[in-house]
Amino acid sequence: MADRNDLTTGRGEGMTLAALCLFGLALFVVPLGLLAKVGLTEGGVPSLAPLAEALTSGSVQRATWNSLESSILSGLAALVVGTTLALVIGLTDVRAKGAAVFALLLPMMIPPQVTAIAWVQALGPSSVVLNTLGLAPPPGTPHPLYSPMGVMLLLTVQHAPLVLLVVLAALRTLPREMTEAARIFGARPWRLLRRVILPLLAPTLAAGFMLAFVSALGNFGILAILGIPARYTTLPVLIWRRLSSFGPGALTDVAVISILLAVISLVGIAIQIGLQRRMRATVVGPPQPPLRITLGRARPWAEAGLALYVAATLFLPLTALAATALVATYGLPLNAGTITLENFAEVLFRQASTLRAFANSTLAAGGAALVIAALAILIAYFATRRAAGLPRRIGGALSAIADVSYAIPGLVISIAFILTFIRPLPILGVSLYNTLWIIFLAYLTAFLSIGLKPVVAAYGQLDPALDDAARVSGAGYGRRMRRVFAPLVAPAAASGAILVFLTAYNEVTVSALLWSTGNETIGTTIFNYEDGGYTTLAAAMSCVTVVATVLLMAALDRLGRWLPPGVVPWRG
Repeated sequence: MADRNDLTTGRGEGMTLAALCLFGLALFVVPLGLLAKVGLTEGGVPSLAPLAEALTSGSVQRATWNSLESSILSGLAALVVGTTLALVIGLTDVRAKGAAVFALLLPMMIPPQVTAIAWVQALGPSSVVLNTLGLAPPPGTPHPLYSPMGVMLLLTVQHAPLVLLVVLAALRTLPREMTEAARIFGARPWRLLRRVILPLLAPTLAAGFMLAFVSALGNFGILAILGIPARYTTLPVLIWRRLSSFGPGALTDVAVISILLAVISLVGIAIQIGLQRRMRATVVGPPQPPLRITLGRARPWAEAGLALYVAATLFLPLTALAATALVATYGLPLNAGTITLENFAEVLFRQASTLRAFANSTLAAGGAALVIAALAILIAYFATRRAAGLPRRIGGALSAIADVSYAIPGLVISIAFILTFIRPLPILGVSLYNTLWIIFLAYLTAFLSIGLKPVVAAYGQLDPALDDAARVSGAGYGRRMRRVFAPLVAPAAASGAILVFLTAYNEVTVSALLWSTGNETIGTTIFNYEDGGYTTLAAAMSCVTVVATVLLMAALDRLGRWLPPGVVPWRG
């Protein structure tokens, strides 16, 4: 009986591993391999000549410099802002921390193109809010955000919450023994921060900066909406403009530029890993609740600073967005004579493309979230196995290529999928190009790492004896997964699915080059409205998107009270 169970287990695991390998081959190896073949070969022979030739182009050189400049400077600014916010919330006695974290993380969940539109409408001579208050600059005044500094400012606002989230998580695992010892020896808060806490956080700070850097490097919404009017072209915008202008005939050209963008991203990740290894600090003792510094009379000032930051980065642009959506023509002041709901009626009931966009984004993002949750449970099981062997190597390889795909900007993934699926599938003769399926599959490739990370961490906390006990009891692979492991890691898988859905639902970077008429997404529809000059319609649809995002986050936050810690990522 035992031998038969072992054989059944082997067959079950073997079939699962084969299916996972096929998945990885179809959605990771083949698309990225084709991209590398086009961008890194010449005459069928591996060569760096295409990259070198691309770098001789003045437009590519300027776009590369602009990408590096905006990503590095905004990454540093996001590191400073996000770390400061995390230290205030995580280490002091400021009140309403849950509400503060929720409000501070909202800009990260709002699509970058919506963030850019909101800020453009908040400032400048046509601002509805400024015109209503009589504070608008004279007509013809250049918009202050249509500049390199404007691009970097919004990239900082968009990505500072990423750093905040990373540093807050690190503060929760920081043992108190060292900080308490420093306080016993008379170290005041500033000295304690400078000599103890920040050195211990050094690897986390390096990771936070590189996360902000890579996110800024691949950001398309902000870089397109602000960068194009400012004539500040970056690599993602250059790729989009060339493919939009010349169509599939420019695939070889944009593939080379995509390789350049991917190489910069991967070099950045490699530098981050190297820095983390050099700065890794070994801390003895179990994690404890983080230090709580009493601010005393300074607490109202700290709370006022947090409120001011939230008002400036969240409420001001969202108020301007709502005001623009409520007037018939962009630039009019908002009053009883100009207020209208026609823009909302247009996008919600009359424009078929917007209704399709909401349906398409819900289907693609929701489907990707569910599939990634299931895949994560299977991949993480093999990746975290104690015994070395082929299953563990396959699980580790799939986890590694998922991380690489997440580090690569979304537009690069799009180019790879166009190269792969522009022709009909072999044998089947069915083409996925210009369908919603190609967007769905691209989401699986781009966002698998987001759903996988929490599940890998959950498996790491399980007692390895569980698997041994189930095997001894005669449970085959399928029963072990159904009855033991899947229920235990389901909260972590749900957490990953939530993040995947929120990330994919409003994104524009992956779908910017993959959408087609009838297969619009929310992100591309908003971008097309703004790019086509329909500012009030773009504002109305953006408002609906923001409300949907906030309601979903609020519902999940409320549900998180009854769920295990970590299922809702922004809850402590």
